[in-house]
Amino acid sequence: MTDMTGKTVLITGASRGIGAAAARAFADAGAKVVLLARNADKIGDLAGELGRDTALAVPCDVSRYWEVQAAVDAAVKTFGSLDVMVNNAGVIEPIAHLHEVEPDAWGQAIDVNLKGVFHGIRAALPLMIDAGGGTILNISSGAAHGPVEGWSQYCASKAGAYMLTRMADEEGRGKGIRALGLSPGTVATDMQREIKASGINPVSRLDWSDHIPPEWPAKALLWMCTADADDFLGRDVSLRDPDIRKRLDLG
Repeated sequence: MTDMTGKTVLITGASRGIGAAAARAFADAGAKVVLLARNADKIGDLAGELGRDTALAVPCDVSRYWEVQAAVDAAVKTFGSLDVMVNNAGVIEPIAHLHEVEPDAWGQAIDVNLKGVFHGIRAALPLMIDAGGGTILNISSGAAHGPVEGWSQYCASKAGAYMLTRMADEEGRGKGIRALGLSPGTVATDMQREIKASGINPVSRLDWSDHIPPEWPAKALLWMCTADADDFLGRDVSLRDPDIRKRLDLG
């Protein structure tokens, strides 16, 4: 098992799904975890479950840079460092065709899914560079690489986030920065319930049993913090890849 003792990990979108599962996985590996989400009650409950000495809950809207910066500052003040930044927060709504989608809602999704990733990277990088290195993990998607009906904001924002992963690697690798993306496939989370309710595309018609549990991407994120994942710097690790699943002993 990966040993994260002495490391501090900040996770956005930590109130549920992949974010909450990742928080538990990193805490189990010995890390201090900083939990960010808009739902203060849920991250407060999770921090209570993990323990006061292990977890810090910071209510945060990642679409607002100053809130992300304040959370990073709180992480360092509380635990002394920031070693891993997991940019996980994301939304799937609005699900609608381009000619019908509500423009303001579309823009709000970009603020979370794309600008939120930029805000996390921008707030974390100076500290990491000053410390001699760190790891940036961005939650990607197959939607970053191909269109999906009704998901224009999600596909566009995930494509942009993928390029931010590449940019962080391009500019940061020589400064000790490890930047990678994780494309988990379809995961059994509340987001899939929203997708199913839309009925717009083939993803919405998948059976619940087709989705992987959130503990799988959590395990992958933990592995991505190790040198064993260095072949993927600047790229996405795909949990659809049978070789990756075998490497991680998943399924």
